[in-house]
Amino acid sequence: MPDPSDDEAERARDAERLRGLEQRLSGKGKDRPGSRTEEHFSQANMAWRMVTELVAGLVLGFGIGYGLDQLFGTMPILLVIFTLLGLWAGVKTMMRTAAEIGKKPGTSGSDKGE
Repeated sequence: MPDPSDDEAERARDAERLRGLEQRLSGKGKDRPGSRTEEHFSQANMAWRMVTELVAGLVLGFGIGYGLDQLFGTMPILLVIFTLLGLWAGVKTMMRTAAEIGKKPGTSGSDKGE
């Protein structure tokens, strides 16, 4: 049967080795720069948001124009006008989102991209 003092000494050595290992591991992650995958996903999300805004403007304009044309019996004219207005609104919203990307986080500015 091992001596109790030898057992305690072995535990103390193990604990010291464990602390040394934890120190080495805590210093490892700080040396390397962070991964860019999170930034990549953020940019992809912004791109999808911009595409969705553009398509939503077009679909909304098309739907309103088609509905009004059915209501008033003026088939192509309101459809074309509201589809173009929807395109304009989608592009305007998309440009506002693009201006948000250019701003630094925490800075204030107007909707004009300042």
